Amino acid sequence: MTSFGYTLSSEEFGPGELVAQAQRAEQEGFEFAVISDHFHPWVDAQGQAPFVWATVGGVATATSRIRLGTGVTCPMIRLHPAIVAQAAATAAAMMPGRFFLGVGSGENLNSTSTGNRWPPASVRLEMLEEAVTVIRLLWQGGTRSHHGRYYTVENARLYTLPDPLPPVYVAAAGGASASLAGRIGDGLISVAPSAATVDRYRDAGGGDRPRYGQIHVCWADSEKAGRETALRVWPIAGIPGALNPELATPALFEQAAQTVRPDDLGHLPAGPDPASYLETIRRYEEAGFTHLYFHQIGPDQEGFFRFWQTELAPALGAHPPGD
Repeated sequence: MTSFGYTLSSEEFGPGELVAQAQRAEQEGFEFAVISDHFHPWVDAQGQAPFVWATVGGVATATSRIRLGTGVTCPMIRLHPAIVAQAAATAAAMMPGRFFLGVGSGENLNSTSTGNRWPPASVRLEMLEEAVTVIRLLWQGGTRSHHGRYYTVENARLYTLPDPLPPVYVAAAGGASASLAGRIGDGLISVAPSAATVDRYRDAGGGDRPRYGQIHVCWADSEKAGRETALRVWPIAGIPGALNPELATPALFEQAAQTVRPDDLGHLPAGPDPASYLETIRRYEEAGFTHLYFHQIGPDQEGFFRFWQTELAPALGAHPPGD
């Protein structure tokens, strides 16, 4: 049976609002939440980018049941993987059994503000594989050293380690990244209902491990209002995917967004009719995803929570705790 979760959009909300949304998602019966890890928003209209690990700590203390993961952290350019290993271990220690680390190969938007070089995609996948190796090495405990192609760790020890250790889920949007996720990850994260991505992941060793899919939606009182909000706040849903990892600033994304038209967001469920939402869920399930999480675009999170409670949850057989 599919598990359902909620997106905590760090590009759109400050840390206090994100913590409150996690509490509300828990109350509404969502099994997990996924929080984005960005240094910049995609476009200025989104308006936020808090430090994810501080927000994770807030969610850990404000909730008691819901699972939380990063979706996703890039553990390789802006942050050294040893630091990510420590941050994730601390988060998992604060919420035992409830935290997972989602990792990916990142975007230029979030990685080069500190003057780092932005390597090509093939190199980033090599870096990601080594970064996950470093993280898992440090999670073994004891004093550890690593001298690799991209990273050096010398005499490092994580003294605060959780029990159990968190799983590592790897983001993928194409064949090479899906194969990597299958080889090194405990699960898959993706943002499109691609059966090819799931099949590549499973064939590379992922088997029946969890497959998480994010669904962008925009509940509103009318479909027109929902599409207008989506176009204003989340135009990147209509920007060709090959551009997303490469553009370096929100200003460049805003320029690219000038080419996006409402029809480019036609795949995105919007408005008050549950039919398009349920159809999108069906496509993800048929593609082989086991966990689906909604990203409600724009400020009206409360509207979507009501919509979930009255329309989607009953149709999907999902119920709040205690029902």
